[in-house]
Amino acid sequence: MTALTTAVSAPIERMSSRHKLVLTLLLGAQFMLAIDFSILNVALPVVGRGLGFSLDGLQWIATAFALPAAGFTLLFGRVADLFGRRRMLLAGMALLAGGSLVGGLAMSPAMLLFGRVLQGLATAIATPAALSLLTTSFPEGPLRTRALGLSGALMSAGFTVGAILGGVLTDLLSWRWAFLVNVPVAVLILAVTPAVVTESRARDGAKLDVPGAVTVTGGLLALVYGITTAGSRGWTAPAVAALVAAAALLVAFVLVERRSPAPLAPVHVLTRRTVTWGNVGGFVAFATETSLVFLLTLYLQQVLDFSPLATGLALGILGAGTFAGGVAAPRIMGRLGGRTTLVSGLVLQAAATAALLGLGESRGGLGLLLAATAIGGFGNLVAIVAFMGIATSGLPDGEQGLATGLATMTQQVAITLGIPVMSAVATANTSVLGGVHAATAVNVAIVLAGAALVGSFLRRA
Repeated sequence: MTALTTAVSAPIERMSSRHKLVLTLLLGAQFMLAIDFSILNVALPVVGRGLGFSLDGLQWIATAFALPAAGFTLLFGRVADLFGRRRMLLAGMALLAGGSLVGGLAMSPAMLLFGRVLQGLATAIATPAALSLLTTSFPEGPLRTRALGLSGALMSAGFTVGAILGGVLTDLLSWRWAFLVNVPVAVLILAVTPAVVTESRARDGAKLDVPGAVTVTGGLLALVYGITTAGSRGWTAPAVAALVAAAALLVAFVLVERRSPAPLAPVHVLTRRTVTWGNVGGFVAFATETSLVFLLTLYLQQVLDFSPLATGLALGILGAGTFAGGVAAPRIMGRLGGRTTLVSGLVLQAAATAALLGLGESRGGLGLLLAATAIGGFGNLVAIVAFMGIATSGLPDGEQGLATGLATMTQQVAITLGIPVMSAVATANTSVLGGVHAATAVNVAIVLAGAALVGSFLRRA
C-alpha cells in the first residue's frame, strides 16, 4: 500500500487538453453503459404488459443482460489487452447500438431478450476496454486517481440516472425509448473515438489462454445463473446444479492458470493483496448499494405507492450523493491513503443504511430516506474509487486490461448477485415493510463485515 499512498499524496497535477478530451469521451461511454444497466428497472411491469411476459418471466429481462455482462467481462478484458483496447471499445459500442435497436423494435419476448443479451455482451466488451484505456492514458498517481474518481462517480450516478430516465421515458413516451435512446449516443462515440483515442495493447506477444477463457467464462455464467435462479425460485435442482458446476469450473480455472504458459489471469496478479482485497471491497460496495436501490424501489412503490417516475426522482438524491463522493474521493485518498479511504467509505455507507431501519408506512419518513441515501451514496462512491485505485495499482500497462477486467467483473457479478439475494431475504417476510427492514439489516451487516476484512488484510499488504 505504500506505493499507492505515496502516489495519491502527491500534489494534484493538471490535465492537458488532450487528457480532458480523452477523459470526456471515455467517461461518456462508461456513463451510457451504466445507464443502460438500470434504465429498464422501473419499466419492467410496463414492458411485461406490452409484450406478454409472465410475472415469473420478468426477471429474465434483467438476467438476460446480466449473464453475459458478468460472465464474459474477464475474457474480453484480456482480449482487449492482446488485440487492442480501442478496437474492443468500438466493437462494444457497435454491438450496443445493434442490441438496443433490436430491443426497441421487439415484437415478442424472445426478440426483446435477444436484444438484452446483445446489450450484455456489449457491456462485457466495452466496459473493461474503456476502463483500461483510462488507466493506460493516465499515469499511476494523482491524474489517474482523479480520472478514476470521475469515472466511478459517473458510473454510479449512471445507475441512478438510468432509473430516473427510465421512469421519464416510460411515463412520457414509451418503454421502447429506454432501448432506442442508446443508438444515437453509441453512433456518436463510434464516430469520434478513432480521432480522439489512440490504440493501446500489450506488447509482450502473449496469446489468448483458451482453456482458461472457457473455464472462467463457464464458471461465471453458471454462478450468476445459479444465484439468480435460487433468488427467484428457491433452491431448486437447476439452481444447485448450476452452483456445483460453477464451483467445479472455477476450481478448474485456477488449476489451468497455474500450468498455462500464457495465463488469462496470472496467479501472481490474482494473489496480490491489493488486487484480491481491493476487489473484495469493491464487490461489497457494489452488491450492497445496488441491491439497496432495489429495496428502496420496493418500499417507495409498494409501501408508499409512488409511481415509477416519482420513484426515480426520489432516488435522484442518491445519485447526487454518489457524484459528490466520486469528486471528493481523490482528495480523501490523498489525505488518508487507499486502505483507510476504502474502509471509511464502507463504514459511512453502513451507518447511513442502518438509519433506513427507521422508515415506516407513512410518507413522513421521506426526509430520512433522502438524507440517508445521499450520505450512504457518498460513502459508497468514496469506497468504489478507492477500490479501483487499489485494484489497479502497481501493475504494468500490459496487465491493465486484466486488472480492469477483474474490477469490472467484480462490479457486474456484484450487481447481478446482490439483487436476488436481497430479494430472497425481503420476500421471506410476510409484509413488504418487514421484508425491506430485514434485507436492510442484512445489507448493513455485509458492509460492516466487508470493511472489517478489507481493513484487516490490506494492513498486511
